[in-house]
Amino acid sequence: MSSQIAGGIGILGSAFNPPHLGHLALAQEALWQLELSEVVLMPAGEAPHKRIVDDPGREQRLAMTRLAAADDPRFSVSTLEVDREGPSYTYETLELLAGERGDTELVFVMGADAAVGLESWRRPERVIELARLAVARRSGVSDAEVAAVMRSLGADGRVTMLEMPQFGVSSSSVRERAAAGRPLRYLVPESVARFIEEKGVYS
Repeated sequence: MSSQIAGGIGILGSAFNPPHLGHLALAQEALWQLELSEVVLMPAGEAPHKRIVDDPGREQRLAMTRLAAADDPRFSVSTLEVDREGPSYTYETLELLAGERGDTELVFVMGADAAVGLESWRRPERVIELARLAVARRSGVSDAEVAAVMRSLGADGRVTMLEMPQFGVSSSSVRERAAAGRPLRYLVPESVARFIEEKGVYS
């Protein structure tokens, strides 16, 4: 397991349906713990592994992600996957980013729950070839489980485990609260809460 990747660029992919404070905390921890220069938030277009539940559409998810990232100059938003027709495979996204960013080190940020399923992704070995991995610890998933999957993929030395503050917020819980007309403040950025309320995104 490795440590700082000073000056690298983090990529945090998600449906962002909606983006919440847990997403932003993860981006911040990757920035701080690995000394990255930037984290790119990458809203999914069409997710290859599962249907995006209660999807208001990629345009609205992109708009909310832009609002969520707007207050931190170290965060940017990419439309690479939103603009693409068909399923968005991570290895293809990383190939495009590698072409755009030249020699800059790419760091793919993911949760431990996703990391232990990496073998089932399309061309996982290509993902690891193109980017280092920053894996956020999750309750219920041990470092040993993550390490075993990474060893099987030949990713030794290309993975850093991130310490994460515990957030009891999820996109599904935010959608449920929005549908019930309950307040969203302190769970999502205020600009996102206003957008959801004004547009009736999950009503």
